[in-house]
Amino acid sequence: MGGNYHSLDDLPSTIDVFPLRDILLLPRGQLPLNVFEPRYLALVDTALSGTRMIGMIQPTQHEDKVLKPTLSTIGCAGRLTSYRESDDGRYLITLTGICRFRVVEELETAAPFRQVKADFAPFLRDLVAADEADFPRDRLLGALKDYLSRRDMQADWRSVLDAAPETLVNALAMLCPFEPAEKQALLEAPGWLERVDTLIALLEMANARPPGPASLN
Repeated sequence: MGGNYHSLDDLPSTIDVFPLRDILLLPRGQLPLNVFEPRYLALVDTALSGTRMIGMIQPTQHEDKVLKPTLSTIGCAGRLTSYRESDDGRYLITLTGICRFRVVEELETAAPFRQVKADFAPFLRDLVAADEADFPRDRLLGALKDYLSRRDMQADWRSVLDAAPETLVNALAMLCPFEPAEKQALLEAPGWLERVDTLIALLEMANARPPGPASLN
């Protein structure tokens, strides 16, 4: 499978998944990962030798409390677009988000990582760049400025102002220290404008709460 995805036929019916809490991948978003656990090193090896696709999905339980935590019903498939092996055997990779998927069922596998049957059909609009015509940039920037100010957080404001709408929304959704359920709400937003509205609402709700320590990195 190449790097072009235009229809359901271009997407796998099963996908190996990387469950991580607090981590969000969105279509066309860029997610850097530092991979060191043996089972996930094996996952990356398998992706490199096959479709180069990995499904990022949040577990609904903490892995330190449950041996095999339940997975969220919706994740996002990413293509492995950057790969480097460190001197100590870690993999430094970047996934580029392709399309969300719904978990139909988890499959039995002899592999050390988890695999699911994936339904991409409800999310095929993800394969097309967002229509940015009605992007409420001023509302978003206002909420973001308050959010950063209240937390003494710094941002490259020129980059923020110059960023393309979808690039900006993806970066903020993926980088801001939202709660796992809030990140899942951003992932599950039906469409582009709903995701923008959800992001603005999360920033505004956070602005209404007492600030706590956080960093945008």
